[in-house]
Amino acid sequence: MRLVLQLVARLLLIVSLCLGAATVWATFDAYRSVDRATAASAQRVAQALQAIYWHEFLLRSSRTREQLLPVPEWRTLETMKLISPGVCVEFQPAIAFEKPLCGQSEGLGKVPPRWFTAIVPIFLGSHAEVVRPVSPRAAAAGTVVATPDAAAAISLAWEYILNVIDVALLMAAAIAILASLAIAHALAPARTIVTALQRMARGHYRTKLPRFRSMELAMIGSAVGELGGRLEEATEQRAALTRRLIEIRDDERRALARELHDEFGQNLSAILAFANTIETASAKESRDKGSKDNGIAQDARMISQATHHLMASLRDALKRLRNPLPDELGLEASLVNLVDSWRSQSAARPTIQLDLRGDLTDISGPAATTAYRVAQECLTNALRHGAAREISLRVERRTGDDDALLIRVEDDGGGDAARVAQSAGFGLTGIRERVAAAGGSLSILPANRGLSVAATIPLAA
Repeated sequence: MRLVLQLVARLLLIVSLCLGAATVWATFDAYRSVDRATAASAQRVAQALQAIYWHEFLLRSSRTREQLLPVPEWRTLETMKLISPGVCVEFQPAIAFEKPLCGQSEGLGKVPPRWFTAIVPIFLGSHAEVVRPVSPRAAAAGTVVATPDAAAAISLAWEYILNVIDVALLMAAAIAILASLAIAHALAPARTIVTALQRMARGHYRTKLPRFRSMELAMIGSAVGELGGRLEEATEQRAALTRRLIEIRDDERRALARELHDEFGQNLSAILAFANTIETASAKESRDKGSKDNGIAQDARMISQATHHLMASLRDALKRLRNPLPDELGLEASLVNLVDSWRSQSAARPTIQLDLRGDLTDISGPAATTAYRVAQECLTNALRHGAAREISLRVERRTGDDDALLIRVEDDGGGDAARVAQSAGFGLTGIRERVAAAGGSLSILPANRGLSVAATIPLAA
């Protein structure tokens, strides 16, 4: 899941929790606001009755206070205006059969659902009546009793909650949209960092990142740049070490070729000369005696045949061990010579097609040696370890900004590309090392009825 979506989901969760908390608070506040309205109604009515009481008391001073009760004419429209909706007020002591004076409770809000009507009183409790004296200085003046209407209180609470939820939902939607845009804008540089890391994975270590305003992203960008520099230095050091190892190995190959030529070659030549001498002497002795071949000449001929076979194998080994032909003939001529040598060994061998593209005349040095070794090893593997009937060797020079040499060898001899790619044989290991030392890449992929080995060697390095 994308980080932006995760942050937005968490933000929505937080907003939902805040919305739930606001709903609970609104329910409590709306429900208890009825208690506050009841107390305010009782206080306002008590003050109004107090004014009426003292006014009547002063105008009718001949009467006693008891004769002034109940306060005359208190059930007026002006008194109704002092009573909050959903609150009923009565005067004590009340006249017989006198009903409380109630504020308007119709149309206070939508009818709440039954579950809300049942749950709210359980958790928030019931409302208590409020008693206020008409006059603190005259206890006999009577009292005002205000009682809230429970149904009206619940309706008011439900209407308040609906209003709060509407506003809260709009705010939550606005916060979610604006926060999502802000989060997406803040995380936009992450895509640039990921792209830089992907380029580094492909070998472009010197990937410059822009300056980020965020301190954390700036630190990440700095770390990525430093990592790219260290990777490039390590790659260069590894390539230099690999080139040095290849040079040492080539020196050892040349020394081994000299030893084989000087020691084994001369000894094999001597064995062949001795075998020919024995064969000639044995044949002459048999002719002088007039007898048949005594078997010595036949053994000598077998020794000569075995020696010729060893000398042929030695010549093949010397060809592989000595300096590659590109140093002497150039890359193009050495590749032609390589293919011709394989073609001439046996008519029954697979057909080898050579396709040279581009200008190869100025390619020399390590690049030419690496290309020749790759072609030589791939052809050897295809001819010796496969049942190919046709082999294609393609060498192409790509010019322009991407100045590189592409060597591709394909055969139709079957084979498992994944198994060959994981092989730890000396041949593949050697060409991998050479291609890596040259700063190139090697791939082994399945082809039409066979395998395809492709190497890219940069020429600009």
